Amino acid sequence: MRRYIPNTDADREAMLKEIGASSVEALFADIPSDELLGRPLGLPASLSEPDLVALMKQLAAQNASADDLTYLLGAGCYSHYIPSVIDHVLTRSEFYTAYTPYQPELSQGTLQVMFEFQTMICQLTGMDVTNASMYDCSTAVAEAAMMAGRILRKRSKILICRTAHPEYRAVTKGYLARIGMDYEEVGFDTDGRIDRAELAGKLDDSVAGVIVQSPNFFGVIEEIAIVADAAHEAGALLIDAISEPLSLGILKPPGEQGADIVVGQAQSLGIPMSFGGPHLGFFACRQKFMRQMPGRLSGRTVDHDGRPGFVMTLATREQHIRRARATSNICTNHQLCALAAAVYMTLMGKEGMRELASLNLLKADYAKKQLAQRGMQPLFTGPTFNEFPVGLPRPAASVNEALLEKKIVGGLPLNRFYPEFDEKAMLVCFTEFSSAEAIDTFCEEVTR
Repeated sequence: MRRYIPNTDADREAMLKEIGASSVEALFADIPSDELLGRPLGLPASLSEPDLVALMKQLAAQNASADDLTYLLGAGCYSHYIPSVIDHVLTRSEFYTAYTPYQPELSQGTLQVMFEFQTMICQLTGMDVTNASMYDCSTAVAEAAMMAGRILRKRSKILICRTAHPEYRAVTKGYLARIGMDYEEVGFDTDGRIDRAELAGKLDDSVAGVIVQSPNFFGVIEEIAIVADAAHEAGALLIDAISEPLSLGILKPPGEQGADIVVGQAQSLGIPMSFGGPHLGFFACRQKFMRQMPGRLSGRTVDHDGRPGFVMTLATREQHIRRARATSNICTNHQLCALAAAVYMTLMGKEGMRELASLNLLKADYAKKQLAQRGMQPLFTGPTFNEFPVGLPRPAASVNEALLEKKIVGGLPLNRFYPEFDEKAMLVCFTEFSSAEAIDTFCEEVTR
């Protein structure tokens, strides 16, 4: 079998002559001869292209298709239907690259997509301004924490609720350690929400920001307005993180509840789960904080003749301005994912988002009722969206193993991230893909 290296014998001889080597073997003269294999590798004979394609199809047929599975696993990454038109738009040649459009005269289409994405995220969150995109919610939360520190320079502490996604907390803690800011977590109450008494005891004049997630990691809807009031009374900013933006189809936007910065994970908006990425973060804030916001912004303007156009504006990256003045060193733009989210939100519209959110809520409510009939209740009393934790009669890992044989991916064993829960606690999620049959199968399996 010959390697597929597009160099002719003449090419190789010319390269060897240039570097003064007599042969390819001479390049490895420093390796002891007894360490060399001295024979061809034990690989099968080469195949023609048709035979190779046939073999690959035969091997692929042995795999289980992810599309044949029902997912009850949420925890920050959700199984939703993706309209086919999204892939059609993404594969248009003008959108093939997600790189930053430094030359606006050549990038009007991409810049307009960024602008439309920003506009729709503002409408969804109730905030004044949004950047073009972030890597994911983890880095967006961390950037929001650092932004709060820049705005309130005399304060050096960030409080974050333990009901926030464990990975968001871990990334934020790492970011803050690098810049010397203090990081402290706030526990949760029996309703699954942030412990307001503990929060009140930790709020002082050293706190720059309070980070809360809603719906939180347990699927419980936090009382954003109450937490925002507590933070503002102490002179701190309120940062709301959202891992399931579909919930905003029926929940009051955080911007109308007093949030100063809103960040989130936009994977639910037309982006595949893809084994965890690449995904898409979003970042929104009040207009008065706009110049401290990381990332990129696309702005709408007019040219000399009054025709509308789009440009990059208020760039705060170290590649655009002096490093000492940069608010962030975020680099690669997740513009292709932002395009998918923009197409998804355009297709769904306000009514579509509301209807789909309601459907997800009803699916989870049906699951709760079915579990209740079997003597199982959610672990928390607070209202939830499309996921919630429940205590099972037997270990969660055992349940998941049995469910997988029935082509159902079960929930998340909570003791992986929260040691206070035992091995029977599971976080389960229900979306429009969760059929009544799948929910019934889950409920029956947990009681076997």
